[in-house]
Amino acid sequence: MSRRIIRSHTAAASKKNPEYRAHSGKKTSPSSRGLASKSKPLRVGFAVKVLGGEDLKSNDSRRWQQSPHLRLSLEYLDRIFDYLAAQKIGMYRISSDLAPYVTHPEMPQFHRQIEECAAELRALGRRARALDLRLSFHPSQFIVLNSPDPNLVRKSVADLAAQAEILDRMELGPEAVVVVHVGGSYGDSARGRADWAATYRRLGPEIRRRLVLENDDVRYSAADVLQIHEQTGVPLVFDHQHFRCHNPEQLELRPTVERFLATAQAGARPKIHFSSPRTEWRELPRRNRQTGKNEILRQAPVWTGHADFCQPFEFIDLMRQLDGLEFDVMLEAKAKDLALLRLRQDLLRYAPDLAERFSG
Repeated sequence: MSRRIIRSHTAAASKKNPEYRAHSGKKTSPSSRGLASKSKPLRVGFAVKVLGGEDLKSNDSRRWQQSPHLRLSLEYLDRIFDYLAAQKIGMYRISSDLAPYVTHPEMPQFHRQIEECAAELRALGRRARALDLRLSFHPSQFIVLNSPDPNLVRKSVADLAAQAEILDRMELGPEAVVVVHVGGSYGDSARGRADWAATYRRLGPEIRRRLVLENDDVRYSAADVLQIHEQTGVPLVFDHQHFRCHNPEQLELRPTVERFLATAQAGARPKIHFSSPRTEWRELPRRNRQTGKNEILRQAPVWTGHADFCQPFEFIDLMRQLDGLEFDVMLEAKAKDLALLRLRQDLLRYAPDLAERFSG
């Protein structure tokens, strides 16, 4: 582990994080529900891969035969923190593969990684708090809590437990969340909602206090996840592009966002997801059966796809429609940090009043 992390751990060994104590149920947070201090600027973040830094890896991606480990992933994450601090970026989504093979049922040699890295996780969490860095996870589409397959549900719960434990061992407050979707509809979306709610109620408190639910772009709309929230109390994350692509109930934007923001845990500033749809041709390689030659088939874009960068005028319009509301923004653009840095420049040029609201 890097010497800096070890030094940070040594300096922090006797200190506790009051925000984490509040989140763990040991102390009641004084913040109002769903709102953080209004003196803090709003944050903009990006997900996982860093494109603007030199050789910044997001996790130890070696195959199991090479004995990958969370400890190396944390060294990579520490270097990413350097980059985030230099660029004044205050929000980041951690790779869901941070602890490789940690829940693999046939590889018990990887199961104790999180425990083995307790000191490093505590130290890195302290550094994240010192940088006022908001961290989160967003597991893959293979995490399905409403699956009819009990084995898949058990595996999904194990993965969520591991990610929640990482955030807990970093002693991060309630803003550090694990974002999931409802899952499949299996021909009956009402049953899918009910099954998700039933699984959620069976989760341990260590998972529930980290878990938040997002509307998707195909199956479960904003109205669907609001209904699940009413049944379970699970906090919600609003995804703007998903809302535009899948809103069969024709809900209005601002009232819907207000309802989402109001679901946040006490002491946690809400967040939303923003991305722009791709507009380019999709070029799909295929083999011509008649000629035997490889060809490129051009198709119109699918509006659920994410663009490389964020269209600044869409972002500005959204922020104006949501004026007066308080939330952080996670950008889900293919260009990652480069998209964030470009949006920052665009706001300075086209909407300097909005640029002042965001720290990064």
